[in-house]
Amino acid sequence: MIDGILSGLSTVMMPLNLLLVFIGCFAGTFIGMLPGLGPISAIALMIPITYGFDPSSGLILMAGVYYGAIFGGSTSSILINAPGVAGTVATAFDGYPLAKKGFPGKALAMAAYCSFSGGTIAAIFLLVAAPALATVSLSFQSSDYFALMVLGLTAVSAFAGRGGFLKAILMTLFGLMLATIGTDRSAGIQRFTFGRMDLVDGISFLLLAMATFALSEALMSVLKKDEIPDELKKATAKKIGSLKVSKAEIKEVAPTVARSSVLGFFVGVLPGAGATLASFLAYGMERNLANDKRKKEFGKGSLRGLAAPETANNAACTGSFVPLLTLGIPGSGTTAVMLGALISYGIQPGPRLFIDRPEVFWSVIISMYVGNIILLILNLPLIPYIARLLAVPKQFLVPIVLFFSLIGVYLVSFNTFDIQMMVFMAAIALLLRLLDFPMAPMLLGFILGGMMEDNLRRALAISDGSISFLWERPITLIILIITVLTLLSPLRSFFSKTRPSK
Repeated sequence: MIDGILSGLSTVMMPLNLLLVFIGCFAGTFIGMLPGLGPISAIALMIPITYGFDPSSGLILMAGVYYGAIFGGSTSSILINAPGVAGTVATAFDGYPLAKKGFPGKALAMAAYCSFSGGTIAAIFLLVAAPALATVSLSFQSSDYFALMVLGLTAVSAFAGRGGFLKAILMTLFGLMLATIGTDRSAGIQRFTFGRMDLVDGISFLLLAMATFALSEALMSVLKKDEIPDELKKATAKKIGSLKVSKAEIKEVAPTVARSSVLGFFVGVLPGAGATLASFLAYGMERNLANDKRKKEFGKGSLRGLAAPETANNAACTGSFVPLLTLGIPGSGTTAVMLGALISYGIQPGPRLFIDRPEVFWSVIISMYVGNIILLILNLPLIPYIARLLAVPKQFLVPIVLFFSLIGVYLVSFNTFDIQMMVFMAAIALLLRLLDFPMAPMLLGFILGGMMEDNLRRALAISDGSISFLWERPITLIILIITVLTLLSPLRSFFSKTRPSK
């Protein structure tokens, strides 16, 4: 292992590869900032460029774009509530309210520090435990994945305000219903398409995310008199001067960063789980672990609520390389594109990658740590300029958000029907938001719906249609018990409050 680390270090420290890490991180950061563009499309565009490099250099560039995009995706989530990258949806829940309170610089700085911490801790885990973790990820079966998705859906308790748990559940079911639109991947039958060929492939995540967050937020800001305080507009530079995070705030989020790093990395190791599920689970975990006083702060600008998803999604990005490099199984949509790039190089990821191409494996791992340092150096000086976006008057900012949302969705499919669907979904989201329904549970249900259905079908097929798979495997049973306890936690707090004091 020491020889492998030294080999990877010497590969990464070559001037060309260091330059590629920098270019990848820089490009990925700005791609992540733009609502509508994500790491998958960016890496797909990078593949032809990397053909001129050797496999190690090409993979280093694509890895830089990947975690740079996740790192930068927090910016649009925090400043304009428009998460173009799925992994940064949960960042908007507390990052955006914190920016509206007049602390955009603090929110962005906290996101940068937490992203760096999560990525660094996960890179160390990857360095030490990759071979062993490959065996763990192989032991997971369809029933375990199904239970994990159900556990992910119980995070709705984290998005529910006081008395709003039922609304959160209803929105989750709405998201699951939207996930069934399109072609059934198992039977090949069209479902709920109403004879429209445009709906054969279902509703895209980007369309739904832009409609429910960016577009509806822009429309809400038009309806409300002023979402952003006047003093923030007049003295943006002064407010952004608070980039420093106090010792008390560091002490407050340190346990969150530690927990979320571990959770994010291990969720990322599981093939198909990815940064999105990790960020939701981390947010839900912190919300449920918080005391009653801190629990009320979630959704209103909680530092823990911002730190948890930002740490977890970057840790999960690093973790997703474990199944890719050691098993040849993509841990996310982005690593699936990278798998195609590796195969085009003539490299077959799998257990023999350690032996056949150790320089490729170890150079990617070392480049992650180097990339995290570069991202921190890049982002912190840019924060005062990035955060000035909030000082843009509403009459300019709203059209900009609308433009990027509509164009971002259109450029993915070049289909005007998607624009019409997006406006329709934005109108529904606006109505639901006015009725105080949370949007996050719907998006969570939509993201997990397809994976949940696929794994349920496989588990039922293995058990000959019996639901005994729910308790036959110890891993499945343990995850489901945790799920039940999570669901009962709001009831426990309710009964503790209604119990008469002695």
